[in-house]
Amino acid sequence: MDKSLQKMIENMSEKTGKKLEEWLQILDKENFEKHSMAVKFLKTDHGVTHGFANTIVTLSKERTNPPEDLVLNQYSGKESLKPIYETLLFVIKNFGEDVVITPKKGSVSLIRKKQFALIKPATKTRIDLGLKLKDVKVQGRLEGSGPFGTMCTHRIQLNNISDVDSEVIEWLSKAYETSV
Repeated sequence: MDKSLQKMIENMSEKTGKKLEEWLQILDKENFEKHSMAVKFLKTDHGVTHGFANTIVTLSKERTNPPEDLVLNQYSGKESLKPIYETLLFVIKNFGEDVVITPKKGSVSLIRKKQFALIKPATKTRIDLGLKLKDVKVQGRLEGSGPFGTMCTHRIQLNNISDVDSEVIEWLSKAYETSV
């Protein structure tokens, strides 16, 4: 567990009025289908700030669907893409210790204070890297968001490890830097 997450869990009782285990029990009773619905519930019904609500829901989902299983399922039948995913994670982890990697059912969210990127195995031969780059025009490999809709502003299609080049790293870094 990274230091920032550990600190958040340690401060949870003081900041939210309940310990993590108490929040997890509350969510277990509700059984929300979608992450966003659970976050909204904690924020509106319990006055929890977005950061704590998102963390509580993420940790709740990890108990029933460990992150390794979610990623494993994403790449089932798409194993040739896993090295691209691992290369992206290696690059992103070097940006700073404040990156939270959140596997979901169909993608992996990369969050600083806000989500700045998404990694999604789109087909058996391609990963779509979604980026949040405000006020950046579509150019070259940097396409419109496509299937990501409003979750991202741009997308880069990656078919090989060699596609994770200096240009992609620069765009990722820019998305990371502007996500505060």
